[in-house]
Amino acid sequence: MSGKTEVVVYANPELLAAAVAARLVTRLVDLQAAKGSASLVLTGGSTGIAVLDQLRRSPARDAVDWLRLDLYWGDERFVPADDDERNEKQAREALLDHVPVDPKRVHAMAPSDGEFGDDVDAAAAAYARVLADNARPEDHGDVPGFDIMLLGLGGEGHTASVFPESPAVYETERSVVAVRNCPKPPPTRISLTLPAIRRAHDVWLLTTGEAKADAVALALSGAGEVQLPVAGARGQRRTLWLVDRAAAGKLSNVYLPPTA
Repeated sequence: MSGKTEVVVYANPELLAAAVAARLVTRLVDLQAAKGSASLVLTGGSTGIAVLDQLRRSPARDAVDWLRLDLYWGDERFVPADDDERNEKQAREALLDHVPVDPKRVHAMAPSDGEFGDDVDAAAAAYARVLADNARPEDHGDVPGFDIMLLGLGGEGHTASVFPESPAVYETERSVVAVRNCPKPPPTRISLTLPAIRRAHDVWLLTTGEAKADAVALALSGAGEVQLPVAGARGQRRTLWLVDRAAAGKLSNVYLPPTA
C-alpha cells in the first residue's frame, strides 16, 4: 500500500537543494521529538549531494541530534573506498564528516576493496543482513521502516541502481541485489530493490534538469515500473517529488513558480 503523492516545484537547482535541506532538518527534528530517533536513506548524484552540502552549511543543522540518526544508502557504486565516485565518500565529504554522527549507526555498503573483496554478490547479501538486523518487529519483515528515503532518478527512468528492464527491476524476494552491466558507469553496483524502497514511510524523489522531464511526467502519469523503475518508488505514507522547473516542464496541472 502506498500513500499520497505530492509534487513541489522549485525555480532552479540551487533553490531546490537549499529548500530540501531545510525541509529535511524540520522533518528529522519532528521525528526525533516524536519517537527519539530517526532513519534516513541517502542517495548519490549531483542533486542528492547538493542537498547534503546545503545541510552542512545550514545554521539549522545542529537542531538535528545526529547521534540519534540511523543512516543507510539506497545504492552504491562498487568501487574502492577512496574512489571519488563512491556515494559514501561524497556524502561524508559533503556532510557526515562535519556532524557528530554515531559510526555504529552509519550503515554503508561495502566497497570493492572491503571485507568481501570484489565479490559484489557477497557485499549485497551482507547489506541485506544489515537491513534485517535493524528491522524491528513492527516493520513486519527484513527491512527497516525507513522514515525518509532520498532518491534520484535518471533520464531513462532508473532510481537507486534499478534500471529499466534489468534483472533488479524484476526482483521481488531480496531486499538488496548486485547490479552488473549498468548502462552508465561504473557498471557494477549494489542497490536496494523496489520492494525494499517501498518499505520507507516517506520517499523523496529529487531531480533537476530538462533531461529528466520525460521520466518525471511518465512516472506521475502511471507508467509501469519495469520500463520506468522510478514509477515503482513509492512511500507507504507519502511520495514527495521535489523537482525544479526544467524537470517539471512536461507536467500539466502543476504550479510552476517564476524563475528566481
